[in-house]
Amino acid sequence: MIKYNCLNPIAKVGLSLFTDQYEKEDDIKNADAVLVRSASMHEMELPDQLKAVARAGAGVNNIPLDACAEKGIVVFNTPGANANGVKELVIAGLLLASRDIVGGVNWVQEIKDEETVAKLVEKGKKKFAGREIQGKKLGVIGLGAIGVLVANAANRLGMQVYGCDPYISVEHAWNLSRDIKAVKTNDEIYKECDYITIHVPLVDSTKKMINADTIAKMKDGVVILNFARDLLVDDEAMEAALASGKVAKYVTDFPNAKTAGMKGVIAIPHLGASTEESEDNCAVMAVKEVKDYLENGNITNSVNYPALDAGVCQSAVRVAINHKNIPNMLAQFTKVFSDDNINIENMVNKSRGEYAYTVIDIKDKPEEDFKTELESIDGVLKVRII
Repeated sequence: MIKYNCLNPIAKVGLSLFTDQYEKEDDIKNADAVLVRSASMHEMELPDQLKAVARAGAGVNNIPLDACAEKGIVVFNTPGANANGVKELVIAGLLLASRDIVGGVNWVQEIKDEETVAKLVEKGKKKFAGREIQGKKLGVIGLGAIGVLVANAANRLGMQVYGCDPYISVEHAWNLSRDIKAVKTNDEIYKECDYITIHVPLVDSTKKMINADTIAKMKDGVVILNFARDLLVDDEAMEAALASGKVAKYVTDFPNAKTAGMKGVIAIPHLGASTEESEDNCAVMAVKEVKDYLENGNITNSVNYPALDAGVCQSAVRVAINHKNIPNMLAQFTKVFSDDNINIENMVNKSRGEYAYTVIDIKDKPEEDFKTELESIDGVLKVRII
């Protein structure tokens, strides 16, 4: 029986994919796999038998990736599963920043008890007049699953869309509308666009990418939208830019102690992926990834181990080995098979940084001490006989 633990509530549509050979386990110490959304795992003790962690979402900052990799635990995420939900909120953010909808709604609540509310509305509505987004220039920085959807949607709304992503995948490039103007640098977007939305991961090179220097390159009255990660924007620089009018509005899905009360900020309480559909999609993808890994040894959408697809095993046994990416590993593996007179029918090896993963299909079931022999090799982190 394969045991899984849920650190957060996971949509039933995903959990229903587990078959009778799976059992829900309340204690992570006894689990073969963990499903998680927002719970922090950094202070948790990772049990030796834990094989997989699946994050039902894209961000994995709540998971100790290096510690997991060192124990041979593959960490998965679900990129693109919540992309449509985020896209729709970005479009809403564009409209909220262009038309003072929030201010207008709040004002109506202030005067709602007045008998002449209808007349007051007609007289005072000009205070909340805005501008239309049609014909305006939108810059999309990062053309991944979300960025491509945002760019295409904005294009269909009549905006002139600029996109920048030097690392765009072939799949996302194919899905990008031909009407999107591809530019080589973010500076071109800073210079040309009336609205700028960022959809990049938070890494050292992108931390505080929106700062005093980059804002200075932008148009006066630019609108900046951040539905990716809080730390992509320098809050101090943003406060100064809003105060001076350089930035007209800052829309963020990540309120903090600084931005929540900052004038000129539209702060949304991290609702990007908070839809029933997104949660269902993430749960389904996470469970499918875990099942394929535990049952077939295949890795899809891992953030700490290489992708590897060996298909469904057609041999008697499949051996899956998580190990360090160091020389002579394959030679040592094949020597163990040779010494035990075991014929290898298929072998696939992939590496990613310091870690590697090897899947070997064999014709006959090995002896009981075979797994121990592989585990004793220096650099081997986990061995599974599937």
